[in-house]
Amino acid sequence: MLIRSLTLTLLLAVAGPLFAADNDSPIAADMGRARPLIVIAQSTADPVWLNLKKSLDDPANKKGVADRNIKVYTILSMSGQLDGKDMGQQDTMALLRSLKLGAGAYPKVFLVGKDGETKLSASGDDAKAIDLKKIFDTIDAMPMAEKEAAAAAAAQAPAAAEPEPAKGAKGAKPSKPAKPTKPPEMPND
Repeated sequence: MLIRSLTLTLLLAVAGPLFAADNDSPIAADMGRARPLIVIAQSTADPVWLNLKKSLDDPANKKGVADRNIKVYTILSMSGQLDGKDMGQQDTMALLRSLKLGAGAYPKVFLVGKDGETKLSASGDDAKAIDLKKIFDTIDAMPMAEKEAAAAAAAQAPAAAEPEPAKGAKGAKPSKPAKPTKPPEMPND
C-alpha cells in the first residue's frame, strides 16, 4: 500500500506541472483579442531592443500599435514586462515555456497572431533586421487583419447610408404587443 501511495504521489508531482504549463502563459489570455510581440534579450542595452523601443515610443507608431492590437512583452535579463509594466517571475517563466525555445542566440523577436500561431520569428543576427515597419507589414498581410478592416468599413457604411427622417415627419412609433386572450372557461360536468 505504501508503494502505491508513493507511486501515485510521484506521478502527480511530475504530471501536475506539465498539465498546468499548457494554459498558464500570459499570452493565452490574449488569444483572439491581441497580437503579442515578444522581445527577448540578454540586457536592456541590446541594440535590437533599443531600436524597437525607440520605434515603439514614437507617437506616430503608438497609434499603429494600438490599431493593430499589439501587446509588447519583453524579457530582458530574465525580467519580464508587459507594455512596460513588470510581470511576475512565474508569468515570465510561463511565457518562456509557452514559446518552447531551444538553445540559440539572443536576441529573439516573435510576433504571435490572434489565433496563437507564430507569424514572425527571428533570432540572433536575423533579429537585428526586424523593425516595426516589418512587424506592421506582417500584420497587415494577415487574413484576420483584412477581415477586421472590412468589418470596420462595413460598420461605418450602414451608419452613413441610413436615411434621416424628413423634417416635420413623425417617426414610426413601436406598437405595444397585444394582451394575450384568456381561454374560454369550460363548464364543469
